Amino acid sequence: MTSAVPRLVIAAPSSGSGKTTVATGLMAALAARGLAVSPHKVGPDYIDPGYHALATGRVGRNLDAYLCGTELVAPLFLHGARGCDIAVVEGVMGLYDGAAGEGELASTAQVAKLLGAPVVLVVDASSQARSVAALVHGFVSWDPEVRVGGVILNKVGSDRHEALLREASDSVGVPVLGVLRRARQVSTPSRHLGLVPVAERGTEAVEAVEAMAALVADGCDLEALVGLARAAGPLPGGLAPWTPGPAPTHDPARSDKGSPLRVAVAGGAAFTFSYAEHTELLAAAGAEVVTFDPLRDEELPAGTAGLVVGGGFPEVYAAELSANEPLRKAVAELALSGAPVAAECAGLLYLCRELDGLPMCGVLDASARMSQRLTLGYRDAVAVSDSALAAAGTRMRGHEFHRTAVEPGAGAAPAWGMRAPERRVEGFVERGVHASYLHTHWASEPGVARRFVERCRTS
Repeated sequence: MTSAVPRLVIAAPSSGSGKTTVATGLMAALAARGLAVSPHKVGPDYIDPGYHALATGRVGRNLDAYLCGTELVAPLFLHGARGCDIAVVEGVMGLYDGAAGEGELASTAQVAKLLGAPVVLVVDASSQARSVAALVHGFVSWDPEVRVGGVILNKVGSDRHEALLREASDSVGVPVLGVLRRARQVSTPSRHLGLVPVAERGTEAVEAVEAMAALVADGCDLEALVGLARAAGPLPGGLAPWTPGPAPTHDPARSDKGSPLRVAVAGGAAFTFSYAEHTELLAAAGAEVVTFDPLRDEELPAGTAGLVVGGGFPEVYAAELSANEPLRKAVAELALSGAPVAAECAGLLYLCRELDGLPMCGVLDASARMSQRLTLGYRDAVAVSDSALAAAGTRMRGHEFHRTAVEPGAGAAPAWGMRAPERRVEGFVERGVHASYLHTHWASEPGVARRFVERCRTS
């Protein structure tokens, strides 16, 4: 694959403009026409990539310049786009919004520049007409390095409204590549942390993606969008795709007992937050990765040497998780044995003694509860305790996003020291357990996966 993969970035002036509907619908519409579509999402969001995967049949991948560094954005993009005909990148928030206080860092605009990709601006036109010209002109002229190749007018009310909007857009020289009518909007359910994940919706999610595809196919000029994507040219710098490590030429690593080194990864509706690169890194380090569902499975996969429990919505499924007592006991026994356990956010709650008064695994002497306070934002962190995941002093960037609080007991050391935006310690390190609210992207520090697998072999 060359670095000239056709590509588009779907952006907007602000959140709520319709980016997810347009990006997901475009992915599905192009896939329905026989194109291999590579789906990407700017920022740390885990939920939108699930809809992208449903639309394309490929893993949805994140491009986050804060978590992974600007130097990894293009290589991670190329890794995901291997063998594809076209790539569609959904932006985050407004086009120029990024990490707070960090200028353009982690913004959609920055990612578009790093990829040399044209931008399609989705504009909510429901309450404006000629004013759309001033809005589009402002976004086009703000940063000359960002190429806005066209607009898609969303929530248009009538033929007359459309005519006024087209005339206004023509006056600033930006082509209209699509018009989506207000009456045909596709709604997707949401709750306290965003859209409801695909894994929780079943056939409803499939129907929603099909509706998005129909909306975009009927209202957008697909040929013009593909043409714009093909005009992107080679990526800057002739970069090579990211790789999790050398391709394995032998069987997975073996435990001291001679069996394959198996790492169990929690999945299912309660634990949907994970980056695809994490399992790829574990596999490249020699592990056999096996997924299990804590809502359904009463045992850990046979021969589990290590456990990874990522993020999700355990608070929504607290009763079901609590009712699965056999698995809770199995997780506690594994952790008590000293086996490596890495838990992020939802995983942290699952390892606590209780969640909203319901028994959890009891691995940590801590209780968790829902809170009215939203904790949200990027974090600059350093490991303050040696653990199965990271040596003390390891610096990583992460992201917090939760409406829960944990009241710790005694015994565990903290996992991370936060350097920004506030100085504090957070998380738990005890025996082989590393548990924290902090979501991290292991591609930024691949050594954590290798360290984890090595601890699985020797614990």
